[in-house]
Amino acid sequence: MTARAARIDRTLAALADPNRRRVIDLLSERPLRAGELAARADLSPPAMSRHLRTLRQSGLVEEDHDGLDARVRVYRLRPEPMADLKAWLEETERLWSAQLGAFKAHLERSAGG
Repeated sequence: MTARAARIDRTLAALADPNRRRVIDLLSERPLRAGELAARADLSPPAMSRHLRTLRQSGLVEEDHDGLDARVRVYRLRPEPMADLKAWLEETERLWSAQLGAFKAHLERSAGG
């Protein structure tokens, strides 16, 4: 397995959970503190912590500390994992389009002959 494939696998595994996709949606608006994320996603702090750990391990989010209080963690999206996923989806779409085009041409030739 290539390094890129492993990164895409981690991204897809992290995005498989609807709560983690909700966190991604919330962070797409702006960076948020863990407590804000938990409240807006209607999750308990321990549940949010588990989801954020998975998102960090996948590389989708990064953690920083509030300048005023080092105990407060602020989360933001990292664009690289989604760029890898988008590129893979575009390649897959091209492959399927080519395959379906060839199949259609074959059917048309078969029906005409």
